[in-house]
Amino acid sequence: MLRTKTCGELSLKNIGESVTLCGWIQRMRDMGGMTFLDLRDRYGITQIVFNMETNAALCGQVRGYGRECVIGVSGTVAERSNKNLKIATGEIEILAEKVHLYNRSKTPPFTIETDTDGGDELRMKYRYLDLRRPNVRANLELRHRLGMLIRNYMSGAGFLEIETPFLIKSTPEGARDFVVPSRMNMGEFYALPQSPQTFKQLLMVSGYDKYFQIVRCFRDEDLRADRQPEFTQLDCEMSFVEQDDVLATFEGLVQHLFMAEKGIDIGSLPHITYREAMDKYGSDKPDIRFGMEFVHIKKGLAADASENILPSGKFTVFDNAEWVGGFVARGCAEYTRKQIDELTDFVKRPQIGASGLVWVRRANDGSIKSSIDKFYTPEELKLLADKADMQNGDIMLIMAGIGEKTREQLGTLRLHVADLLGLRSANEYKPLWVVDFPLLEWNDEDKRFYAKHHPFTSPKPEHIPLLDTDPASVNANAYDLVINGVEIGGGSIRIHDRALQKKMFSILGFTDGEAQKQFGFLMDAFEYGAPPHGGIAFGFDRLSSLFGGAESIRDFIAFPKNNSGRDVMIDSPSTISEDQLKELCLTVRN
Repeated sequence: MLRTKTCGELSLKNIGESVTLCGWIQRMRDMGGMTFLDLRDRYGITQIVFNMETNAALCGQVRGYGRECVIGVSGTVAERSNKNLKIATGEIEILAEKVHLYNRSKTPPFTIETDTDGGDELRMKYRYLDLRRPNVRANLELRHRLGMLIRNYMSGAGFLEIETPFLIKSTPEGARDFVVPSRMNMGEFYALPQSPQTFKQLLMVSGYDKYFQIVRCFRDEDLRADRQPEFTQLDCEMSFVEQDDVLATFEGLVQHLFMAEKGIDIGSLPHITYREAMDKYGSDKPDIRFGMEFVHIKKGLAADASENILPSGKFTVFDNAEWVGGFVARGCAEYTRKQIDELTDFVKRPQIGASGLVWVRRANDGSIKSSIDKFYTPEELKLLADKADMQNGDIMLIMAGIGEKTREQLGTLRLHVADLLGLRSANEYKPLWVVDFPLLEWNDEDKRFYAKHHPFTSPKPEHIPLLDTDPASVNANAYDLVINGVEIGGGSIRIHDRALQKKMFSILGFTDGEAQKQFGFLMDAFEYGAPPHGGIAFGFDRLSSLFGGAESIRDFIAFPKNNSGRDVMIDSPSTISEDQLKELCLTVRN
């Protein structure tokens, strides 16, 4: 080894030792008779001291180096007179006796510091420099620790980590596939896996009753902060289980991760149904760190309005709406007209698409004012305020329109207001299970059903007869793990019967021939003794960013793509040569 110690391990107990450190120059301070150099490696920073009086030549040599030069330094460990307790090695320094220059560095395009002056695109172009920053390094160390904790837990629970293929068959259901042309099979293509779903089910047929894999997956879809074209997931499957068995196993994993990494006992996770999540929070991935549950002012267009809080026939907007509801923002009755206008503009953005916002406030003196004063009496508005449990100083924000769509719009506003009020702390964690999802969702444009999760998800056993009569009302034997408003994982009990799987494909619009061509291998396997089985997959990148207190997953991936799916560091995707295209029998249209 060229070094005897790292830049993060020396302390007062090493005083007087002769050591050799290697690393990159973080910064240098020329104090005339003394030169101080901060040397950095993956493990930390150590201060190196060069004395002009005792070794002028060495001091002059070092002053010719710049930031990010790679050097080796030999010297003696001494106690620092001006200690820096913000770093692990801040009580010692190295009195330099010898320096070796391994490589000079050009001036970096941005500062290699936690608070850098480099923008996102610049840092992605020079990602190998960005990875030197201590906060990015800490993110990848966190990711590593989580991976080790998961592997140890899963192994201890009897799971085998088994690798599945990356070159597989393209299946049009779900997101778009990345396809790979086959040179040896002209005109045919592989696809990169969106998940190992069918392979892990085949492993259950093979008798490997507890499988897991931390695996790379690929989806050619539009990108956001929490999405990448290639991503990593913890993929798991179990045989001879029901839903509660799967939830208990992976609730234990989540509890273990929080305790081991954060020292937090999250306790038992609450379960809520999909319908309850939508009705209370307007989202199937609700953030339950704060209140603001929905108050249902009007439910449906039915003639029976006995459950409606406000009387009909007074306000056309409410009368014509399928659903009217709101939530209470505590202590916000003093919101100004400008603040309310900003909230109204927020919900009118194209991304949300609401037509407006109604408000009711209960002032600190108990008086009630609203934007619909002229339509309802003070007594009616007081009844609404009381039903919503409004206290003095609160404001209620209300939206009206089509049921599910309006609840989703109100749910987005709920999160926005919570952010404005600072109610979504990155250091507070509220995980939960969302269960009883619809099995199918109808697409008006295509006039067909799509699988809410995927086509291998089993219906609730008691709902199987409804597949023939009312498929829209069938609930799936499916579940999602949600933490702080982010879907961290999702899974289901799978179909393990050929006839039921064939029926599911038929409901999704597959002909028998199409189903056999795409998934015949799986249905054929079911005829050789397929056990009942189910599983789950966790977004490992999302899990890492959650534990790291960040919204974007990019800083927890060593070499991520940008928002256009490009790797600007290596300039990919890129064109290939005409010879390569000819060899693959491909042409590119200009």
